[in-house]
Amino acid sequence: MRRDALLRRGRALEWFTLGWNVIEGVVAVTAAVLAGSVVILGFGIDSFVECASSVVLLWRLHAEGAATTAVRIERIDRRAHQLVGASLFLLAAYILFDGGKALWLREHAEGSVAGLVVAAVSIPVMLQLARVKRRVAAQLESRALAADSFQTTACMWLSVITLVGAGANAALGWWWADPAAAIAMTYFLVKEGREAWRGEDCCDGDCHG
Repeated sequence: MRRDALLRRGRALEWFTLGWNVIEGVVAVTAAVLAGSVVILGFGIDSFVECASSVVLLWRLHAEGAATTAVRIERIDRRAHQLVGASLFLLAAYILFDGGKALWLREHAEGSVAGLVVAAVSIPVMLQLARVKRRVAAQLESRALAADSFQTTACMWLSVITLVGAGANAALGWWWADPAAAIAMTYFLVKEGREAWRGEDCCDGDCHG
């Protein structure tokens, strides 16, 4: 497949990721507020942070197609990803505090069908999306798209954690499962944040994306 066609496919994947995360975020945050669920709230806010990451990737892929200089791409890309990383760190700190408070005060979240459904549907979607991104990234030799595929995989694991925590609360009445799952979620948020903050080391001149 020609490189310009691969770039178009990469952009299409990021547009899909952006659209999906907007819908996912709106549904999850609304469901979390109505149910008082810490884990669903963390899942929803992370979706909006991932939207920012998708916007960065879209810009980067468009810039490459427009033959923007590699130095300028790297400079702006690094700053943008540091902003995403900082957002993830702040989200992890907030979820850690909110989850700890819910455990300490024994705050019980209500069951949320909408939250459970969006988390369940997200698992196969994110899994398949990550696979396709990795394949296109390999063909483009794009470290940026490859890194984004790992973020998509992390989103899949956040969906699993959300489903387990919120599901145990709704089905078994384990009120503590919701905030405990939220606290477990912070591991992935911090990991994502560190990877975004470090950015891509493309100074050797052979990085294409």
